[in-house]
Amino acid sequence: MKLPAPLLEGILLRRYKRFFVDIELLGGRVVVAHTPNTGSMKQCAIAGHRVLISQSDNPKRKLKYTLELIKVGVYWVDTHTQRTNRVVEEALCNGWIESLAGYKVKPEYKFGDSRIDFYLEKTNSKVLVEVKNVTLCCRETTACFPDAVTTRGQKHLRELLSAKQQGYRAVIFFLVQRNEATEFVPADDIDPEYGRLLRKVVAAGVEALAYKTIVTPEENRVGEQIPVLL
Repeated sequence: MKLPAPLLEGILLRRYKRFFVDIELLGGRVVVAHTPNTGSMKQCAIAGHRVLISQSDNPKRKLKYTLELIKVGVYWVDTHTQRTNRVVEEALCNGWIESLAGYKVKPEYKFGDSRIDFYLEKTNSKVLVEVKNVTLCCRETTACFPDAVTTRGQKHLRELLSAKQQGYRAVIFFLVQRNEATEFVPADDIDPEYGRLLRKVVAAGVEALAYKTIVTPEENRVGEQIPVLL
């Protein structure tokens, strides 16, 4: 998926009020940008990290800048959670996710008390896919989720289990934005209940997939699959 262009480079000074970040642009000017991410952004929203932001000329916007990417170590990390599903949708529609290739793709599917991210369908097969954006590494090359307690994420796991029991294929899909990661695990030290539920639903037949992204200042696309270790 192509990112907005052009992007402006700067240094993250601070994050505050959840959705606001102060950015010092090249040349020294400080601007306030919106960050479309409700998580803790642990390891990402750290003062001194390089960032790329986009600029909007829409007069109805309160803030004209949006935080797009953060440099963590040597890799760009996409923390823009509103883009996550579009990256996965592109991969689904292009058959880049082998076990989910060949399906008709419908986003935002009402199931139970939730809206599951994708409903996939082909002859004699229907699949529900819930996507989670992963920006945290709990060890050097081990990606993990969540980065804060997520009762909403726990609810989605229960809905996927219910779907499985009703005859759907049910998939929890972890989109790993940390390119150094070689494996994925639940973040038990942050949300032990999420880890417990993930193991429970997988044991009951819900599929857990983790794919890394390839992130550059120009685009974000789904790359290679990595193992989910439970």
